[in-house]
Amino acid sequence: MAKKRSGKIRQYRKPLNINLGMVIFGCISVYIAICVVLYFTSSHIIGYEVKTGSLSVNNVYKGIAIRQEEIVTSTGSGYINYYAREGGRVAVGDLVYTVDETGKISEMTGGDPDENSLSNEDLSELKTEILAFTSTFTPENFREVYDFKYDVQGTVTKLANYTILENIDALNASTDAGLVEFCRAAKTGIIIYSTDGYEQLTPDQVKETDFDTTDYEKRPLISNDLVSKGDPAYKISLSENWSVVIPVTPERAAELVEAEYIKVRFLKNQNTSWGEVAIHENEDGTYAELKFNNSMITFCTDRYIDIELITEEETGLKIPNSAIVEREFFLVPTEYVTKGGNSGADGVLRENYTEEGVTTEFIETTIYDEEDGEYYLDDSVLRIGDYIIKPDSDEKYPISKRGKLTGVYNINKGYADFKKIQVLYDNEEYSVVKSGTTYGLSVYDYIALDASSVEEHDLTNE
Repeated sequence: MAKKRSGKIRQYRKPLNINLGMVIFGCISVYIAICVVLYFTSSHIIGYEVKTGSLSVNNVYKGIAIRQEEIVTSTGSGYINYYAREGGRVAVGDLVYTVDETGKISEMTGGDPDENSLSNEDLSELKTEILAFTSTFTPENFREVYDFKYDVQGTVTKLANYTILENIDALNASTDAGLVEFCRAAKTGIIIYSTDGYEQLTPDQVKETDFDTTDYEKRPLISNDLVSKGDPAYKISLSENWSVVIPVTPERAAELVEAEYIKVRFLKNQNTSWGEVAIHENEDGTYAELKFNNSMITFCTDRYIDIELITEEETGLKIPNSAIVEREFFLVPTEYVTKGGNSGADGVLRENYTEEGVTTEFIETTIYDEEDGEYYLDDSVLRIGDYIIKPDSDEKYPISKRGKLTGVYNINKGYADFKKIQVLYDNEEYSVVKSGTTYGLSVYDYIALDASSVEEHDLTNE
């Protein structure tokens, strides 16, 4: 007899089928997610490649020229005319100017233009004056155009007056006595046809406001002008010795004093000269006086002179200031440091006290510098109060003395390793450090850009 089937339906269960590829993919995804989270939540050491270089130091200054100057006043009243070249040297008795009550000389200079034509030498003098102005002119100092105008006007008039000198005897004979006064130099020196009120200024009187040229006024003395007795006729510079005074910081002043003499480039004509350094502590600041015994004639008409100090620029390893840090270390006499361990590394023999008694343990440590017979050792593996033993001796030395070093964190090996540096000079952003030093940096090393966010032996995340 056939067995009767049950009408109950049972649900078929599929066997669990694990896809190994999906498991591996999931594990990798989780690992990547963890790495991304750790990357964005942990601090990063940004590297900087060390290269050789130098710093661009601003050595350009606006200086005030100090000369031994004397203003000579007119001995009469009338129309003044000049015959000595400005910037030229006159001897005692040389004719400098005339004072004409009649205006007869003015009539002679205003005759036929062909008779007053300028020579090639005169034209060359004018060209030099024009080129000197165009090379230093800036739109911010437009008032200098007016000074230049008067300078050229005076120069042209004086050059034209030279033709009168050829007939000076005839002029003297044809002129009534006393109407034209011939004025000659009483002293030897360099003639200047302008005044500015700074003739009696001395280096120890210079102040900060003297360098503000906004209200500076140079008063030209021009031929054919009407003058009264006692008015300035001309200025004479009596000595070739002169100086340029510039404002400096106390730090810069110390550098210049140490140098004693400094090479100076005059930006007006790019000529160079050596100046002797003298420092003046005036009421409102520190000023450097650069003394010269030549070139005064070239700048005799200039009160303000732009100069550049040419210093010996040292080249070294250029690093950003943000990478520099100062760290403390233990100072240990060099004779207490030995080699040991499996790798023959540097270290010290530290005395330990245990239940079995006194024992000696070799502690590996890094040497960061040597100075005056002492090593700078890492303070992370030693403690104040530890005693270290001198090799092959019973002498002990207590760990207590500390010292500081300036350096950077080298990250060549994937972790932060302190390296001492010797700064040659610096500015607001960079420092140039000495290369080739023991325990120091080398070119193409990588250092931590921001030392404040790094600790010794931190691992890099790059």
